[in-house]
Amino acid sequence: MAAPLSDGERRKQISVRGIAGLGDVAEVRKSFNRHLHFTLVKDRNVATPRDYYFALAHTVRDHLVGRWIRTQQHYYERDPKRIYYLSLEFYMGRTLQNTMVNLGLQNACDEAIYQLGLDLEELEEIEEDAGLGNGGLGRLAACFLDSMATLGLAAYGYGIRYEFGIFNQKIVDGWQVEEADDWLRYGNPWEKARPEYMLPVHFYGRVEHTPHGVRWIDTQVVLAMPYDTPVPGYKNNTVNTMRLWSAKAPNDFNLQEFNMGDYIEAVLDRNLAENISRVLYPNDNFFEGKELRLKQEYFVVAATLQDIIRRFKSSKFGCRDPVRTCFETFPDKVAIQLNDTHPALSIPELMRILVDVEKVDWDKAWEITKRTCAYTNHTVLPEALERWPVSMFEKLLPRHLEIIYALNQMHLDHVAALFPGDVGRLRRMSVIEEGDCKRINMAHLCVIGSHAVNGVARIHSDIVRNSVFKDFYELEPEKFQNKTNGITPRRWLLLCNPGLADIIAEKIGEGFITDLSQLKKLLEFIDNETFIRDVAKVKQENKLKFAAYLEEQYKVKINPTSMFDVQVKRIHEYKRQLLNCLHAITLYNRIRSNPSKSFVPRTIMIGGKAAPGYHMAKMIIKLITSIGEVINNDPYVGDKLKVIFLENYRVSLAEKVIPAADLSQQISTAGTEASGTGNMKFMVNGALTIGTMDGANVEMAEEAGEENLFIFGMRVEDVEALDRKGYNAREFYESLPELRQAIDQISSGFFSPRDPGCFKDVVNMLMHHDRFKVFADYEAYIKCQGQVDQLFMDPREWTRKVIRNIACSGKFSSDRTITEYAREIWGVEPSATAIPPPNLPRN
Repeated sequence: MAAPLSDGERRKQISVRGIAGLGDVAEVRKSFNRHLHFTLVKDRNVATPRDYYFALAHTVRDHLVGRWIRTQQHYYERDPKRIYYLSLEFYMGRTLQNTMVNLGLQNACDEAIYQLGLDLEELEEIEEDAGLGNGGLGRLAACFLDSMATLGLAAYGYGIRYEFGIFNQKIVDGWQVEEADDWLRYGNPWEKARPEYMLPVHFYGRVEHTPHGVRWIDTQVVLAMPYDTPVPGYKNNTVNTMRLWSAKAPNDFNLQEFNMGDYIEAVLDRNLAENISRVLYPNDNFFEGKELRLKQEYFVVAATLQDIIRRFKSSKFGCRDPVRTCFETFPDKVAIQLNDTHPALSIPELMRILVDVEKVDWDKAWEITKRTCAYTNHTVLPEALERWPVSMFEKLLPRHLEIIYALNQMHLDHVAALFPGDVGRLRRMSVIEEGDCKRINMAHLCVIGSHAVNGVARIHSDIVRNSVFKDFYELEPEKFQNKTNGITPRRWLLLCNPGLADIIAEKIGEGFITDLSQLKKLLEFIDNETFIRDVAKVKQENKLKFAAYLEEQYKVKINPTSMFDVQVKRIHEYKRQLLNCLHAITLYNRIRSNPSKSFVPRTIMIGGKAAPGYHMAKMIIKLITSIGEVINNDPYVGDKLKVIFLENYRVSLAEKVIPAADLSQQISTAGTEASGTGNMKFMVNGALTIGTMDGANVEMAEEAGEENLFIFGMRVEDVEALDRKGYNAREFYESLPELRQAIDQISSGFFSPRDPGCFKDVVNMLMHHDRFKVFADYEAYIKCQGQVDQLFMDPREWTRKVIRNIACSGKFSSDRTITEYAREIWGVEPSATAIPPPNLPRN
């Protein structure tokens, strides 16, 4: 895409991209040609761009291998406490550029590829995203892996190798259409299958109680095949492992007594077992109680815990005990972090292994389990909480159901002793919810089975303590903590915004890359005209580049001098993309009624996927595209306003749009967005935020000063007060003429002339059952957007606010977040010392 840099420009680039030594460049070229020949079996006459991408990926991967092996050897020798981050989602995006950045190879590769007559950026664009996540929770796991490696922690990410990740989104006639994401179609150069560590996972069967203990028998077995992906730290020679499990049918699957004569049928049935790792469930903040999903949750947990225990037992210093059956030291050597309740089965599974298999006394096993596990809560929305039917457990995991009943009884006995006669409290705190369909509340299981429970931003952790788990907090207040989320500055600044990273490094050096709090030093340059000009120039370049990308990919022309007003995140009612729509319509109506007046030109960009079964979210996408259709083709509007829906929003698209944004929209109803992390990415990349006092916005405003964000709307207290009074949408509709006009236009089919009733469900929801009170914040939002326009007309003042925001974004590094987890939950200390590189002798 970009024209190759001239030699002069190339030399000007400072070393944030790594120094390209002549030897390195020659080495990369040689390795590239070797892989093209021996790995891909092609020559330059028949090689395709994809072949070149794979040759480069293998070349870069070669630089990881020595460090990877050495890191694992180093851990084996030092036997540190190991951190296991369990998550059903790892939203990794692309790996090539991130690996080059963290190994300091970017300039060497750039130069080598240029000398070979190829364009590095073009090759990077060929890589498929690893889209093994839905949104924030999965991307957080990916940022955490990067920080844990950079901080030298002996950490492992454990999850599922989904054959199909989050669907690809196509927009057809303004509607979302889903396509399977066949990301492994051309192979994945970053993973290494490890069949030698394949493990059995059991399902179904029955429980037998014998004098010698409990046995779970007559089970169906599925094999878990591990695939390892290297996770490099930033220039510290540490390479950790993400291990993802893939389901394999055993060779005797269904060939036992079950399918005597029908051999062919039995072999075809292997798919049933292997479907476990077939596809990621595409729901964000929503629980859909499907048996296949419960199988996925147990599959990752059962395989991972066997692996953890194998590694504990074989460690050099595990125990004096010759066979190491002593689990006393287990919590001193193992920390398990549960990313939401999805891996909650770790708790009963660890109990099952300790009690049934390793014959540890029940109370001792419970103490070990609690000291080992910790739980992160990610949402307060009731529809997102996992509540599995007991009947499903009874069939699929009979032993785990028994264990959960026993743990719950123990827990309730304890509560009853402390609060005699308080039956309401017992009912509220039980892990088992009584009712027509008895259910297991996985969040309650996590709270009783963990030594630490955390929310992901201060306001969210307060809500967790004071409302979601209030009774549990009263029981054990010391258990509850806050760990405000963060993002990795390697991917979200260095990689996606090298222009900005360069001008920052020129002013304050490169220390900020691993210590983002150093951005505070930029406050000295807030009135420095050169720096103000440079920051504005980098933003303008990023906007031009993104405008060119939109034109090339989607054939839409936008005005690069307009304000880039961006809201990218999953489509959900609580995130209030509808509020954004109402502002767009209001601006449109103002332009129409006064075409000669000067307006601040805006390009409103909204992007994100809707869960395939979420009707309202799909209607919201159709509304956005329909509004765009009308506004973008109205000759009265011209360049003043455009509304663009960004198709197929994903990690690799975020890396392009975020550096180009002027305004970041973070407008959820106060008390609904646990943290948000997109907000942090925009802040560090020089966009200003318009937002409610929700999630991490609260702490962003605290860090940068509330006057340097555009904060509007109800606070949590106001929302609660409105709930007590009763929210009446019609009151707002009647009293706000511009709101009424916008709703009437949507309702009458102004934006859907060929299907006037198209949006009746949306209007009906907004008027009669809007849980998220869009109208209640409309007036304040429109007024606040007016202040955004005012400031945008003063580019110098706007850029000074931008610099202040960047300078105050240091808290939101995932390095800071992980340092807090390490010290306050896992009981380990991050290490700044690099492991010696593979070419030097070991210490």
